[in-house]
Amino acid sequence: MTETRSKASSALVLFSGGQDSATCLAWAMERFGRVETVGFDYGQRHAVEMAARLKVRERMPGVLPDLAARLGPDHVVDLTGFGAIGETAMTTDRAIEVGARGLPTTFVPGRNLIFLTAAAALADRRGLDVLVGGMCETDFSGYPDCRRETMDAMERALSLGFDRRVPVQTPLMRLTKAQTWALADEIGGTALVELIVEDSHTCYLGDRTQRHAWGYGCGTCPACALRAAGWDGWVAGQ
Repeated sequence: MTETRSKASSALVLFSGGQDSATCLAWAMERFGRVETVGFDYGQRHAVEMAARLKVRERMPGVLPDLAARLGPDHVVDLTGFGAIGETAMTTDRAIEVGARGLPTTFVPGRNLIFLTAAAALADRRGLDVLVGGMCETDFSGYPDCRRETMDAMERALSLGFDRRVPVQTPLMRLTKAQTWALADEIGGTALVELIVEDSHTCYLGDRTQRHAWGYGCGTCPACALRAAGWDGWVAGQ
């Protein structure tokens, strides 16, 4: 993971409104003097994710009042055309399973590569120094574009393409989901954990009708199972 240069520098957080990106937003606010967020509308099956990110952002300053002044504008990039290319379980009504290539059908080919390129362009225009993403390979979900090796390659490509250093920081890369819960607690205590439980959204099926100890979701999809197991591991370790 690339080190931050100073607390006076700035960051653009790739922000979906899920547990990981919510934790990354708090992490960035703790470390950078100016933080902005970017979300991507790529034709997700459910509008829940886009609504959740707004709610989490709205509540974050109240949860981290000492850092509230650091949170700047939010941006949304329309990538619906790109989302239509993949026709995955994230963008169309199809079963969530492992496909013929051994990858889950929730894998959107090239998604993080496109996200990082768009984010880098926005950061360049906004004068923001660092990109922050919630990619993680410890609790690996079968997504090759979440690996640190991929991030390193993108960091180099973006830096070459923009003719300036474009750091891509991934604070959760080596953390388990239990450790991600612990990190949120470390940064913002019970208030931040409760915000993530109540307002963030990770469920692949977009279910907001079932409330669990770890938050809302169907409770059976891979994203819910991972989040639930992480919660149980964190609680057991306290």
